Amino acid sequence: MTAYKIFTGSSHPDLAAAIAKNLGKELSPVTIKTFACGEVYVKYEESFRGQDVFLIQTCRTGHMNDDLMELYLLIDAARQSFARKVHVILPYFAYSRQDKIHGAREGISAKLMADLMVKAGADHVVTLHLHTDQIQGFFDVPLDNLNPQRLFVDYIKSKNLEDAVVVSPDAGGAKAAKKFADELGLPLAIMHKQRPEHNKSEVTHIIGEVAGKTPIIVDDMVDTAGSVCAAKQALVENGARDEVYLCATHPIFSGPARERLTAANFAAIVCSDSLPVDNPPKNFQVLSVADLLAGVITNVTEQKSVSQLHL
Repeated sequence: MTAYKIFTGSSHPDLAAAIAKNLGKELSPVTIKTFACGEVYVKYEESFRGQDVFLIQTCRTGHMNDDLMELYLLIDAARQSFARKVHVILPYFAYSRQDKIHGAREGISAKLMADLMVKAGADHVVTLHLHTDQIQGFFDVPLDNLNPQRLFVDYIKSKNLEDAVVVSPDAGGAKAAKKFADELGLPLAIMHKQRPEHNKSEVTHIIGEVAGKTPIIVDDMVDTAGSVCAAKQALVENGARDEVYLCATHPIFSGPARERLTAANFAAIVCSDSLPVDNPPKNFQVLSVADLLAGVITNVTEQKSVSQLHL
């Protein structure tokens, strides 16, 4: 096994501690502080020369730019301190929705974030459920894009739902939703929506049978919750049961999300702990990815396959 140490940024210490505990290790000490002018300072408090370094950092709602800058500095400091390899564990990759040019004079911000990570010195990146698969090609180093689908599948199986249907809230998520439905042996419905502006969506029609069924909406993230709440309303208006489940990997929950989700009264809002959530909405439940990410660290250091952990 390759010798290694685990460090965490300031974004999600609870998840980092759970990962380390699963591995039977302690998080190694690192100093992170902000100068009066706003500059961030990082310093590792012990040597890891010749060892692998695993950096755990996510991108919190309202803090993602600070979290990314902190991560870049941690990567650079690890490289400058002679780490053998720098592995970044980034559960939620911010800017992932800006993965292509939608209109004139836009940039591809997801590519820029990937370039900065690699330029800082990352040798390997691990993330969860990227918004689109094409983002994997933005990195010039190996990237493991893990899907924690098994956690959600096991949760839904435990509910023993009758006449359930898996629902993709848009065509872009249909492929992932189909895999989810196949794992459960359930039919699939796809919602067609249009976006008149950023963070707003309107459901125009539904492909598939939902009348009389218990819907399970599957998505990669919930931001302002406008899309999923509109999806629930459209499902009920088309004859589905009011007992609607929502499964999403990333609980971004920005702006009015919590109020909208509570008012929508989902049967359950099930998310991973890729992001910390304060003041959660009604019926919110968390499925931890700590075991999955700890398994990644173990397999990487033992030079074993990572794909077997989530497929």
